[in-house]
Amino acid sequence: MATVLSNFGTWKEFLSDRVEQAKSMGLNEDTISNLAYEIGSFLDEKVDPKNEEQRTLKQLWDVGDESERKTIAGLMVKLVQHS
Repeated sequence: MATVLSNFGTWKEFLSDRVEQAKSMGLNEDTISNLAYEIGSFLDEKVDPKNEEQRTLKQLWDVGDESERKTIAGLMVKLVQHS
């Protein structure tokens, strides 16, 4: 995981692959966004940001409430789907 997180482009590719896997398993958008929120919570608690983009996301995550964090997670899913 550390290698995946060291480069933001690599992280987006990794996340995009996981989103596609989830879709192929029949998970809907809400479920995928909820999983992204859980991953974001884990990363916030356990992983130090490895680059500027991750530091910015962490700062936004830290100042956001639960609803705003869910929005960030949903936007990350959309970002990797449209990249």
